[in-house]
Amino acid sequence: MRTLIVTAVETESEACKGLDAHVVISGIGRTNAAAATTLAVVAHGPFDAVLSVGVAGSLPGGNLSIGDVVAASACIYAEEGIVTPSGVHDVQTLGFPLGDFEGNEVPCCPNLVRGVAEVCPATRIATVATCSGTDTAAKAVADRTGCAAEAMEGAAVVHAARRLSIPAIEIRAISNTTGDRGSQQWDLKGAIAMLADALPVILSRLE
Repeated sequence: MRTLIVTAVETESEACKGLDAHVVISGIGRTNAAAATTLAVVAHGPFDAVLSVGVAGSLPGGNLSIGDVVAASACIYAEEGIVTPSGVHDVQTLGFPLGDFEGNEVPCCPNLVRGVAEVCPATRIATVATCSGTDTAAKAVADRTGCAAEAMEGAAVVHAARRLSIPAIEIRAISNTTGDRGSQQWDLKGAIAMLADALPVILSRLE
């Protein structure tokens, strides 16, 4: 199986050293992620699978601990939609589809999710443009999306791959808590190490 791995930054790509995969560092955020995924497929494809790989912050109520490695069952765009007096609503309220899926939920390939289930359990992961640096913001993202973690690229990578008809999934290691910035707990080095341990096994399950 020929696999494309997209990470946002070089630190995340360190977890991919030695893997039999084509690794691209996209840069932070959704635009970079979608553009880099598409360019990699055009320039270096075809690929049998695309993985968005990196670290993430745990959201309140998600029951995730620092160092946990999880796969996205769906990648949820957190901001797209409309703010009304009754609250924030996704794009489905506007009547404009983001793609061939419902609302803001970009599905990950079910076969890939099942394949890696014993290595990393599936959960919903939010893709945010603005990270949650206050308790109020973190709770709002969790309540609005039903996600256990947030990162900045997953939905864009999986969405781009979906448009190119390539199975895709998001894999994240929890590096930090979200909420008030001064109270956040971090272990970036430990999360990268856990990701590096998990990825060879994950790739073996995709074959």
